[in-house]
Amino acid sequence: MTKSHASASQPPATPVEPGETGCAGGLTVLDPPPGLPGPTDAPDGGPDGTDGTDGTADDPAAPSATVQDRLAGRLSDFTSLHEHTERLARARGTTATLDAVLASGAALLGASRGVLVTLLPGGGPGQPVGLGLDRASLGALETVPTEQSMLARLLSEHHRPEQLQSADLADDPAVGGRLRELAVHLGLGGAYGLPLATVEDGPLAAAVWFYDRPAQPTACQRELARHYCEIAAPLLAKQLEAERILRTAEALRRGLLPDRLPQTPGLRLAARLAPAGLDHSSGSDWYDAIPLPDGTVGLTVGSVSGDGPGAGPGSAPGAAAAMGRVRAALRAYAVLEGEDPVSVLGDLELLLKTTEPTRTATAVYAWIEPEDRRITLAGAGHCPPVLVGRHGAEFVETSLSAPLGMLACWEAPGVELTADRGDTLLLYTEGLARRCGPTLHAGQANLRRAAADAPRDVRIDPDRLCAHLLAVCPDPDAAPATDDLMLLAARFE
Repeated sequence: MTKSHASASQPPATPVEPGETGCAGGLTVLDPPPGLPGPTDAPDGGPDGTDGTDGTADDPAAPSATVQDRLAGRLSDFTSLHEHTERLARARGTTATLDAVLASGAALLGASRGVLVTLLPGGGPGQPVGLGLDRASLGALETVPTEQSMLARLLSEHHRPEQLQSADLADDPAVGGRLRELAVHLGLGGAYGLPLATVEDGPLAAAVWFYDRPAQPTACQRELARHYCEIAAPLLAKQLEAERILRTAEALRRGLLPDRLPQTPGLRLAARLAPAGLDHSSGSDWYDAIPLPDGTVGLTVGSVSGDGPGAGPGSAPGAAAAMGRVRAALRAYAVLEGEDPVSVLGDLELLLKTTEPTRTATAVYAWIEPEDRRITLAGAGHCPPVLVGRHGAEFVETSLSAPLGMLACWEAPGVELTADRGDTLLLYTEGLARRCGPTLHAGQANLRRAAADAPRDVRIDPDRLCAHLLAVCPDPDAAPATDDLMLLAARFE
């Protein structure tokens, strides 16, 4: 997008006829014109209201009505501005805030379309948000050279204009050829842009609104829009800061999990992770595949919850940190005594009660001998694994046991089985099962059924099988996830 030839500080207003304000009264107090009485002034003349010359009376209601109309219009402007700022205050999340800014700005300016971009932390514009513009139109506007872009100028750290406008983009000699071409193609008439910036944060975002025909906002419309953006800027700054903190926390959280899975002869591994938002979840899940010194592999999934009494949504950051500590300890125990899953989980339970007394955890640990296709596993209050074979899918029934940290002493027997060549062992967390059905039990049954009914070419590929289960199991009408979705698949070659 390109800049216009209009002044960057005070663009000319649309001509307004005498007696009009160009908006509903403006935002400044309107005094009566010289020579006209105010609302409480009495007219000159005798007691009968005449001027003493020809016996006719002046009408004092006429000037008073004019002032009252203007004051009523001014009140209407403030009311409209207040309504739009209330909508902005009710917006939750950055996306909703940006949508509110675009929609309210268009309403205040009388525009029909608009585009807004935020400034990324490293500099440069982010992904554009549109009002009345589809993805193709936004993509076309992104092709306008940066040096000519209205948005880029409004995002400038130095020499940032207070506003930019063009009465007719398609016929503006100061507008670059690319924007004139797009104005004709997209049916854009006039344009008006404002920055969203604060003294403390500098430029945060920039918005440009478009008219469907050659036009420009009146002086009052510009003033209303500027006041609105001055209010919106600090609110947007808080939203963007919260979003940056959340992204950083999510990146650290993902960094606590494996960035790649080991390659072991005779065993193909795949995993999927769909974490719930840290503001919705009260726990944190893990998965891991641990290559052991003797050529065997330890597979584990689990979940850490709790953050003291009254823990609930929003306690996930603390649970995620605890999950990282628990997973690191489990890796150490697996290296020391990985062939005995019961001992591994027993040591983990002792550590949890000693160092994380306010937390509990569910877990399953499986010791895999790829060459013999032998599986030895134990579970602690966790969902039973699923073994997918050529004839269907069955649960690996681990014995009932409490989660770690719940009882005075945890113990449960291990389970041993031998898989056939081509079988796939699925380990998953409770979050996936709960998203597959209305109850935990129903979700587990639906997950097993989905694995059994998967096409053959999907079942023989653990990566495709993971993708298939995540795609078909979660209920599309379910509320936002409050549990992580974790899935680990191991296929015996």
